[in-house]
Amino acid sequence: MTDKKKPLVVVTRKLPDVIETRMMELFDTRLNPDDVPLTPAQMQEAMAVAEVLVPTVTDRIDRALIESAGSQLRLIASFGTGVDHIDLKAARERGIIVTNTPGVLTDDTADMTMALLLATARRVAEGERLVRSGQWTGWGPTTMLGHRISGKRLGILGMGRIGSALARRARAFGMSIHYHNRRRVHPELEQELEATYWSSLDQMLARMDIVSINCPHTPATYHLLSERRLKLLRPHCYIVNTSRGEVIDEVALTRMLSKGEIAGAGLDVFEHEPAVNPKLLRLDNVVLLPHMGSATIEGRIDMGEKVVINIKTFIDGHTPPDRVLEALL
Repeated sequence: MTDKKKPLVVVTRKLPDVIETRMMELFDTRLNPDDVPLTPAQMQEAMAVAEVLVPTVTDRIDRALIESAGSQLRLIASFGTGVDHIDLKAARERGIIVTNTPGVLTDDTADMTMALLLATARRVAEGERLVRSGQWTGWGPTTMLGHRISGKRLGILGMGRIGSALARRARAFGMSIHYHNRRRVHPELEQELEATYWSSLDQMLARMDIVSINCPHTPATYHLLSERRLKLLRPHCYIVNTSRGEVIDEVALTRMLSKGEIAGAGLDVFEHEPAVNPKLLRLDNVVLLPHMGSATIEGRIDMGEKVVINIKTFIDGHTPPDRVLEALL
């Protein structure tokens, strides 16, 4: 892949026009003109011919699919930050490098997390539905009462780029910042955020007013918020998740929300998306979004630029800047 011949790059979903144009200029590119996932048969065909595959988080690149790939496939340049949709071990065993697009979605996702936090605590979606229904009868002193967020304790599960960006926003709203992480962050960052570190997730959960999920989905974080841990939350606590649905036991969460054992939830991701638990759809104390936490024009273009750089660097014989290493997950 170091000769002058353009590598065959197969893109599985519709990307921003400016990115597709750039790819067509640089590579022998096959695009997906429709904004729908490839079928399993189409994905197998892509794996059989592509030298570089550009999937998205909706494409399940499992061991069976990787093992069916032709020997020419050398790079999976994923369009997205999360890589839980790719079997990294299987890719490594086949000598296939995997890259992602970290960093460029930090502010967009943190903004949406803050928006969900506010919408949930202040019952924004409920109020909007009330007005649209035509049943609103006017202002009342006890109508649509929510909770102020200033002075409340925010527990952040995962103090990475997005968690830190969320903490900065929440501080501006007068919230108290608390976090649980695999490792304690640098003292300077902790001091900047005025953040309290909890080595025990259980102890943190039991004392928070709002909990935000900002950790990736890995085998270690699957159902990290199990039914046992959800029961540690106080009844007035809210949960916000813009990370991955698999981090929460969705069945247990739904049951507790319906019983009033948790005050409410703002969910941008779901355990089995795009399928959503029908019981969640019937709950008024839940704000539901279609996995749009990073959905900005600027963010999508920035993601595409990273994909292009990763591919170009790789075909030029160098290590891509955003290579994913299993040990770091």
